[in-house]
This record gives sequence, C-alpha cells and structure tokens, in this order.
Amino acid sequence: MADTVQYEFRRRLNVFDSTMLVMGSMIGSGIFIVSANMARELASPGWLLVAWALTGVVTVIAAVSYGELAAMMPQAGGIYVYLREAYSPLFGFLYGWTLFLVIQTGTIAAVGMAFAKYLGVLIPSITEANIFLDLGVVKVTSVHLVAIASIVFLTWVNMRGVEEGKWVQNIFTFTKAAILILFVVIGLWVLRGTGIADQNPQGIWNTQGNNPAQPLSSLTGFALMATLATAMVGSLFSADAWYNVTFASAEVINPRKTIPVSLFLGTVIVTLIYFLVNVVYLKSLPLRGDPEGLTAAARGIQYAAEERVGTASMYQILGKPAEIIMALAVVISTFGCNNGIILTGARVYYAMAQDGLFFRRTGMLSRRNVPAIGLAVQGVWSILLCLSGTYSDLLDYVIFAVMIFNVLIISAIYILRKKRPEAERPYKAFGYPVLPAVYVVFSLFVMLMLLFYKPKFTWPGLIIVLVGIPVYFLWKRSAEKVSAG
Repeated sequence: MADTVQYEFRRRLNVFDSTMLVMGSMIGSGIFIVSANMARELASPGWLLVAWALTGVVTVIAAVSYGELAAMMPQAGGIYVYLREAYSPLFGFLYGWTLFLVIQTGTIAAVGMAFAKYLGVLIPSITEANIFLDLGVVKVTSVHLVAIASIVFLTWVNMRGVEEGKWVQNIFTFTKAAILILFVVIGLWVLRGTGIADQNPQGIWNTQGNNPAQPLSSLTGFALMATLATAMVGSLFSADAWYNVTFASAEVINPRKTIPVSLFLGTVIVTLIYFLVNVVYLKSLPLRGDPEGLTAAARGIQYAAEERVGTASMYQILGKPAEIIMALAVVISTFGCNNGIILTGARVYYAMAQDGLFFRRTGMLSRRNVPAIGLAVQGVWSILLCLSGTYSDLLDYVIFAVMIFNVLIISAIYILRKKRPEAERPYKAFGYPVLPAVYVVFSLFVMLMLLFYKPKFTWPGLIIVLVGIPVYFLWKRSAEKVSAG
C-alpha cells in the first residue's frame, strides 16, 4: 500500500483536450437515433426543432453554471465532491452509487453494444444471430464479444495513462465532429432549395402528440408543454455526459479557468451541431410516415428502419452508399464516446474511496498515475451489464435520477454562496441568480411531467437511488470498524 499511495494525478489536459472530452462524451449514437421516437411523440417538425433547441439552451445554461463549482473545487470526482460539500457525504455517495451501478457503467455497456451492432453493418459476421455460447438465461453472441473487446481495449488504454487516453479521445472526437459537420454541410448543399415545409405539407407546427388518432393541431397550451417535456427525454439524454470532464479535474491544467471554458465551448459546439443535423433530417425526410412504408421517405423520420434516422436521411442525400458511410460514422462516434466515459468515471470511484465510501483499492493510483483498479472494476461491471441485456432498461430508469442530481448540483451554487461565501470563485455562474434558476424550474417541470406521463421512467430510477441510503450507512459503519481496528 505504501508503494502505491505516493503516486499523484498529473495535469496533462489543456483547453483543447478538455473540450474534446466534453464533446466526445456527449456525441455517441443518440443523435443518429432518438429523433425517431421524438417525432412519434411530437408529430410536428417545428416542435421537434424546438425540443432540440430547448435541449441546447438548458444544456449550455447548466454547463456555464457548473463552471462555478468546477473552478471552486477542482478536485478528482467532480459532481461527487460538489454534492458532498454542498449537502453531505450521503448525497455524494448516492450520486457515486448510482453512477457506478447504472449511469456510467450502463452507458458504457449501451455504447459498446451500439458500437458492435453498427460494426456489424461493415462486418456481417458480427450479428446477434451468431451465437457463441447459449446458457439459456444468457446468450453470448459475436455482438457481445465485440462490445466486450472494445470495453476491455479502452480500459487498457486508459490504464496506461491519461496521455494515452486523451490522444484516443482527441482523435476520435475531432473525427466524429468533423463527420457530423460534413453531413450538415453536404446535406444543406444537396438539399438547397428544399424546405422543411416541402417535406411536410400537413404543416410545420401542426401536432397531435403521440396519439395518431388525434387530429392535427389538437395539442395546445399545457397539453403541448407536457408532450414537449416528455419527448425531450431523448434529446436531453443525447446531450448528457458533458460534465464528465469535471470528474478528471485533478488532471486538467489550470482547472479553475480551463474547465469553465471547455464546458462552454464543448456544449455550445455540440448543441449547434445537433440542431443543424435535425434540420438536415427534416429537409431530407418527411417527419410523419407509415410504419409499413417500403422506402425511407414513406416511413419518414417517425418510423425510420430500426430508428436509424441518420442512415435514412443520408440515404436520401447520397443513395446506396449511405448505410456504410453512416455505420462507419457511428462506429467512430461510439468508440470515441466510450473512451471519454471510461476515462472519467474511475475518478469518481477514486474520490469515494478516498472518503472510505468505496472499495479501498479504487482510491489508489498506479505507477502510471491513474486509478487502474477503479478502471478495472468499472470495466468488469460494464461487461456484466452487457451480458445481462438489462443496460438499456437501466438507462431508461435513471434518466429521472440524472435530472434529480442535476437539479441538486445547480441548486448547490446558491447553497454554497451562503454556506461558503469566503471561498475563492475565479469563475462565477453566468447569469446568476436568474439563469441557474431557469434551469432548475425547467428541469423540475420536465421531471413532474415524467412522473405523471412516463412513470416507468421515473420510479425505478428513484428506487435505485434510494436503495443507496442503507448501503451508505452500512459502508460507513464498515469503514469505521476498519479504522477502529
């Protein structure tokens, strides 16, 4: 133990690296998929764009608000530390518990599986029909093996040091951002002269919510707001994980200035790209479609084959090569996304272990100055979630939990201003106290709508968080006994 604890984090991440980490953690497979479900719920091209625009605005508000906490407490663990200091160690533990159990590891599993499935478009032998092991309850296919291999490889890369991890992140994030920008540029050029209204003669703003039996334009007022809020689950989740850079604060050069800048730049760039990608979707495809349609245009965005809106849109623009091109884009996107998530997550477990609230050895750094044991534990649990097949359901369940923690963290700005007025704040939340309050009110409204209209997305996630309460006290008691012994 004495040989291990002497190692410290090395500050190797500059503004560019940190911005790439923000962007890379955000851009996964969601932007290519979630617009299909959102289109089914909203049934309106105009309101689909409003949903993405609102997502961008609230994400940037959250990011420029988080900057104050990141500059104030530039420590490994990020959000865990903010919750611990603003509220109590219990709140920090509940976040770390949920992060490890589902949020971070479930995302790693889901993104790994998406990587493997899209790689299967390029390599046909990678398919769920290709079963290597059938244990009845668990079936191991070639898709599972590729997903697991990608998680193992990226975990190994990040065990070698933050330098190696950041280079993978920079290369893949730059590449996938460039691909999305190229998609937007080519799409807008090829489709010049084609308007969104051309693809949607029923009207841009007419909506029927998620009930096709309703007449168009039937949703107004509160009903429209509720539908918009519940539909935004997809876009909010696609724009999530931007805060992962705060987990690695101890490895950022001049973190008090670098992290706020990277949070702002990264979220602004990605949300602009996301919005423009959806403009291209709507210029290339009708939003409303027929689930039995034989062509991409007939199915529309709502019923794109296997929800692959990106592929359907590119097919309309480039023709047959679209499937291969888009599959390659998603493979690059998901690989880079998982690298960022894997790199940062272990830093939270490190911070928890330092407080005696996680496995002791995850709070130690290897000779390469990284939490190697934490990376390994995270990798193992992610692989088990891959094999269990429950990762997708678990991620649905924790969307509500993620929003709870985001509200608590933004609220922590107000609490810490009163609790620790003397603390150094090299950066203060932009628009305080109004903009952080706007984010909190907006998020609470979305959460309330989810409680009423999508309870299956709320109560399970809340239960996962609450189960952490007795676990916290058991872990704390165990740690106290070890210390006393």
